[in-house]
Amino acid sequence: MSSVNPQPVVAKLTRAAIFLVVTMNPEPRHEETVRAFCGDLSSFLRAVGFRDLEGRLSCIMGFGSDAWDRLFGQPRPAELHPFREINGEHHAVSTPGDILFHIRAMRMDLCFELAAQIMCRLGDAVTTVDEVHGFKYFDERDLLGFVDGTENPVDQDALDAAIIGDEDADFAGGSYVITQKYLHDLKAWNAVPVEQQENIVGRKKLSDIELDDATKPIYAHNALTNIEKDGQQLQIVRDNMPFGEIGKGEFGTYFIGYARSPDRIEQMLINMFVGRPPGNYDRLLDFSTAVTGTLFFVPTATFLDNVSPDGPAPSSSSAPAGDAGVADAAESPRPRSDGSLGIGSLKGEPANE
Repeated sequence: MSSVNPQPVVAKLTRAAIFLVVTMNPEPRHEETVRAFCGDLSSFLRAVGFRDLEGRLSCIMGFGSDAWDRLFGQPRPAELHPFREINGEHHAVSTPGDILFHIRAMRMDLCFELAAQIMCRLGDAVTTVDEVHGFKYFDERDLLGFVDGTENPVDQDALDAAIIGDEDADFAGGSYVITQKYLHDLKAWNAVPVEQQENIVGRKKLSDIELDDATKPIYAHNALTNIEKDGQQLQIVRDNMPFGEIGKGEFGTYFIGYARSPDRIEQMLINMFVGRPPGNYDRLLDFSTAVTGTLFFVPTATFLDNVSPDGPAPSSSSAPAGDAGVADAAESPRPRSDGSLGIGSLKGEPANE
C-alpha cells in the first residue's frame, strides 16, 4: 500500500465536539462545491487550529452511500451502504445524511469556529439536518451517570479496530462510522434503583468496575455489545458525547462508532434492538430512544487532498501522499507499511460469535 494519511479517527478524546450532518442540495453545481471543499479542509483546520496549538482541533469528513456515488462514482468502498433501520423490541431509525463532520477539540470555541467556517464555505450547497454540541461530563460519564467508553481500544488496537487494511486495498487507511442520537428519559431512569441500573449497564455506577460474568444479566448492555469472531473480540472506536438543553428538557448521548467494517457495529445494534437471542434486548433502550441513524465512509486525508472539483478523486491506495493537516500525524499513526493490520480480512463477518 502506498503511503497514505488516515483521517484522525483514533485521535485522543477531547472535552468538546460538534457533530454536524448535512445533505447535499440537488443541483449539479453543488457537487462541484463539495468536491472543491474536500481539498480545502486541511487548510481550514490549520487556520483555525493554529490559534491554539494545545487545543487539539481535528475534523473528520465522512460521506454517505448516495453522496459517494454523486461525488466520486467508482470505485466505491466495498461495504458502504445506507444505514439499515432495525425493527425489534425497539426501533433503530434510518435518517438522512450525506456528509458528516465530526469536529473535536479541547475547547468548544475552536469547534464552533471551524464548523462556522465550513458551513460558510459550503453555502447553499448543503442543508443541515442534525447538529449536536457535545461536552465531556465529569469523569467521562454520560448523563445516565455511568462512565462511557471504558473498553475503548487504544494505540495499535485502535488502528486495528478502525482502519481498513488490505481487505479493501483501494480504500486502505479509510474507516466506516455509524452515528445515532439518543434521547434519555432521565426522570424514568433516575427512578430506577442503582443496583438495577448497574444490571442494565453491566458495570458498577460509582467505581466503573464491570460486573462479574457469573452475576451479570445476559441483557446487560456490555454483554450484548460484545462481538466475537473465532474467539477474538471485534472492537470499535467510540467517541460518544453527552449533550442537552435544560430548558427543553432534552438530554442525550450522541453515539459515534468507527470500525474497519460496519458489520460489527450493525451486529451490536441488532443485539441491542432485537436481542441475543431475539427478545433478550438491551434494557437501556427502555429509557433511551434513537432519533437518528446514519452510516458514512471516511476516506483518507490523502484522498480528500487529491479530490478534483471537476470529477472523481483517485483511490486512496494510488493517490500520492498529500498534506497531513487533516490527519494530524501526532494523533493518527499510519497503518503498518505492509497494509495489514494483523487481524485478517473482515469481509463477511459473522452475525455474532
